[in-house]
Amino acid sequence: MEAADRALNTMHKDAKQIGATYLGHQTALFRLWSPSIDHVYIRLLATDRIIAMEKTDCGYHEAIVEDVSPGALYRFQLGASKELPDPASRFQPQGVHGPSALLDPEFPWEDTGWSGIALEDYVIYELHVGAFTAAGTFESVIPHLNYLAELGITAVELMPVAQFPGSRNWGYDGVYPFAAQNSYGGPEGLKKLVNACHQRGLAVILDVVYNHLGPEGNYLGEYGPYFTDIYKSPWGPALNFDGAYSDDVREYFIQNALQWLVDFRIDALRLDAVHAILDHSPVTFIEELSAAVEREASGLDRRMFLFAESADNNARLLRTRERGGYALDAQWNDDFHHSLRALLTGDRSGYYGDYGDFAQLVKAYREGFVYSGEYSPFRKRRHGSSSRDIPARKFVVFSQNHDQVGNRRAGDRLTQAVSFEQLKLAAALVVLSPSLPLLFMGEEYGETAPFPFFVSHSDSDLVEAVRQGRRMEFASFEWQGRVPDPQDEATFLSAKLQHDLRDSGHHKILLEFYRGLLKLRKTIPALAQTDKDSMAVNGYPNEKILAVERWCREHRALMVANLGAAENSVAVSIAQRHWRKVFDSAARNWRGSGGALPDEIDVGSDGQFTIGAHSLALYLTEDVS
Repeated sequence: MEAADRALNTMHKDAKQIGATYLGHQTALFRLWSPSIDHVYIRLLATDRIIAMEKTDCGYHEAIVEDVSPGALYRFQLGASKELPDPASRFQPQGVHGPSALLDPEFPWEDTGWSGIALEDYVIYELHVGAFTAAGTFESVIPHLNYLAELGITAVELMPVAQFPGSRNWGYDGVYPFAAQNSYGGPEGLKKLVNACHQRGLAVILDVVYNHLGPEGNYLGEYGPYFTDIYKSPWGPALNFDGAYSDDVREYFIQNALQWLVDFRIDALRLDAVHAILDHSPVTFIEELSAAVEREASGLDRRMFLFAESADNNARLLRTRERGGYALDAQWNDDFHHSLRALLTGDRSGYYGDYGDFAQLVKAYREGFVYSGEYSPFRKRRHGSSSRDIPARKFVVFSQNHDQVGNRRAGDRLTQAVSFEQLKLAAALVVLSPSLPLLFMGEEYGETAPFPFFVSHSDSDLVEAVRQGRRMEFASFEWQGRVPDPQDEATFLSAKLQHDLRDSGHHKILLEFYRGLLKLRKTIPALAQTDKDSMAVNGYPNEKILAVERWCREHRALMVANLGAAENSVAVSIAQRHWRKVFDSAARNWRGSGGALPDEIDVGSDGQFTIGAHSLALYLTEDVS
């Protein structure tokens, strides 16, 4: 592996910074990669000035331009007449079809001393900037950060913010990977949000999309061989990560990742759908990206992480390079969600047909992946690889996220599908798991607003294609009813959070419930432990009871959960201790029935527990304060 490490360490020593870089003193460096075009010009719109660029090695064009100031609008002219925005534009103030803007990289950062937080301390809150507040901007998120920090959140995850068409979009139709969305407040607004997060001790995760670009405003292919016909993507042309000229395509996206991590001081990137990054190179793009981020983090003495989203259950993504892995830091674990939701709701439509067996949730707790080589009826083939050796802290778990809510017909949340007791149970199973918990915006108080898919394209044919695509996507689920029109502004407005709900009724109780759980996770040593070797997971399928004992030195915690619809008793094999109950979802202060579990239990090798339907309790050994 030493030779591979040496190769990875030399790949970027001659990297050329692309885009427009302001050098100060009204001078800027413009650089563009376009190997098949011989003559490229810069047109400055304010003065209608045309500057020829010099074509250098490897298909790059560059020019140093004087008498240009931050804010200047420009386009690249390819050949005699075609004018297009900068593919590495840092700002598109007039949208995806408008000119690019030169930016001054200086920003008055106030997060001095911030070096990030440890991976095992991540408690993630995923939000969509446009739907999180009425204003729908980066800066409008800032007043809510104290609330999130007090709740127990340690990391804010932003759905993609790369410039997309129009003013409303999930973000996965971005076409300018380097430019923060203009309608959200652009790069200045994003930096203000990151700065404010760090001042409150909150890390920031950004969702980035390196498997495709959106259809509208996608001019990347006009510049060079960024795309390939060898592979097909579910969302459009596949990116060229392993064909001719792919070195510079990779460099484009690696520079993009480093821009977010270095220039914007973002702490982690969530790599969208890495299973759709099709690459058969001996050293893949993902491996190269991982090594580049690792080097940058070491040089800056900052924690920087890469989280993967993958449908493949490929444990190699998380293994170290020494063990033949890609060395990513964590991965979203859809298996956990699917197992939990299928048990809570009884849903067996679509891919949920692969789930519903109680033993699967036990395995998700014990190992991570549920499918580790077993036959998947939905896929009609074997699926996944074993994650038994992967630490629990390398999995992100959730009962809801943007995909699992938004990719339902009406974008309905778990709130609409289960009882209040089941909502509390789901919350506890996520927060008290040994993995990294993720909450989807509003989940903590039982938000009722849906999160449907929405866009604001300007091409009517594209709009109709999106509508048809959404209908087809839901066919395997056999859901009945109308699919909300993604283009209709009302669909987007329906997703706006109703923050005032959290101040009263069962919403307020649920919020306090989450706050209590997160405090337990933070303050109890055994619950902060993310080592699989420091826990014992037992499942009782007949009773649908899950028992998880965890320890850290002399500290022990026992979580007992009943996912069944009836009260059940079971003898749980646990340490011979005196156990004291510290949390019970059935308690009356959580609007429960009171529960059947005693406050204290003395056990030998087996403890007899009688636990109410859809409830969970946490016990500590007597010597834990």
